[in-house]
Amino acid sequence: MAKDPQDQPVAALLAPDILELLEESPGDVAAETEELHPADLAAVAEQIPHDRVRALLSALPKERAADVLEYLDEELRAEFLEEIPTEQAAALVSQMTPDDRTDVLEEIDEAVAEEVVSELPAEARAETERLLQFEPDTAGGLMTTEFVSVSADVQVDEALEQVRALARSGRREATYNLYATDRDGRLAGVLSLRELLAAPPGAKISDVAWTDVVSVSPQADRQEVARTTANYDLIAVPVVSESGHIMGVVTVDDVIDVMEEVQTEDIQKLGGMEALDEPYTSIGFWAMIRKRGGWLTALFLGEMLTATAMGHFEGEIAHAVVLALFVPLIISSGGNSGSQATSLIIRALALREIHVEDWWKIALRELPSGLALGSLLGLVGVTRILLWQFTGWYDYGPHYRLVAATVGIALVGVVTFGTLAGSMLPFLLKRLGFDPASASAPFVATLVDVTGLVIYFTVALLILRGTLL
Repeated sequence: MAKDPQDQPVAALLAPDILELLEESPGDVAAETEELHPADLAAVAEQIPHDRVRALLSALPKERAADVLEYLDEELRAEFLEEIPTEQAAALVSQMTPDDRTDVLEEIDEAVAEEVVSELPAEARAETERLLQFEPDTAGGLMTTEFVSVSADVQVDEALEQVRALARSGRREATYNLYATDRDGRLAGVLSLRELLAAPPGAKISDVAWTDVVSVSPQADRQEVARTTANYDLIAVPVVSESGHIMGVVTVDDVIDVMEEVQTEDIQKLGGMEALDEPYTSIGFWAMIRKRGGWLTALFLGEMLTATAMGHFEGEIAHAVVLALFVPLIISSGGNSGSQATSLIIRALALREIHVEDWWKIALRELPSGLALGSLLGLVGVTRILLWQFTGWYDYGPHYRLVAATVGIALVGVVTFGTLAGSMLPFLLKRLGFDPASASAPFVATLVDVTGLVIYFTVALLILRGTLL
């Protein structure tokens, strides 16, 4: 995700000094920056001119440069990897954890990625090719294969020695949990590093491991992974094949990234547009137009029905111009109530608080809610008309009581319809296989605008017939 320079004051202060160091003594860069966290050094790289990023990373040891590369802005990282020689790119990404390596390769040009993969060491290449077979948004695409597994039959002391050896090698990302396997290599239990240290000497792993292991399949989507992690307070969730063998683990840092991406997409869709597949500052102009233009056009065509509805009641408006004063009030109230309802239902569906088959329960719940909210707004609208009439702020004519009744009753109907429409539309889209977030607030508002006008003028015809009309 692109970062705001104003949120990186340390990087902004260090960038000039590091640039000067690169010019005068590039060999000292590694020693001078060794105390900096890789994320802070990546922030510095984003502050300096892009043509100097290569010099900065080249001045660092290979392992250190790979750590910095993991935190670097996606667009800048892809640009860097596509510019440097393939052998150098392969040397850098081979030092990354398997899941981060896969993510980086999916960001760059496909042809370049294939060349980089072909230059990886045999073990890393096989591991990377296996992970690249999974869709990026699945558990298989998110998992890392650097986890610790031990046989359930070994003793605690022996398992502890294995963990120490792996920790010293630096080749395991997720060492806070140990996964016990049976004689066939299937997942049989899990225990934390703390539980391993606290286990009595001479005990077997099978004696202290939890056998009720929460796991996901490699095809599980990212939202299911995030939900599982949150529901069970996990710091890593194992990915298990159909045969019961552990394939990898999804760590909590990747889950946090997933949750941020999902929420960003939902917010963008609620705004009435396609979700961006790149950061806002990185996406091209025409790509942005395509993402926004389609929905805007659809919404515009929908709003044209509002003009059609107004034209149908043109005669009534001409005879009672006072009715036109309340058109914005009526349609905005319906749109607002619909937007509220659709936002609540979309979030509840995402959190699995409700399911598609619960639509009738929601309808029964939202119907009285819409009536109550409509009555509240109707009371406010009637009070406003009467107050302005009596104080002389505006003269609604001799039939002001009927006008007030028209507005009040219409608001009850419009708000009730808007609430029901807004709550039911996500269920309909879900049933049709679409993302419920596509039931965006603008879409609901457009739908309710048209129906709101029909309800309003129909009520006016019934109440005011023979008077104003």
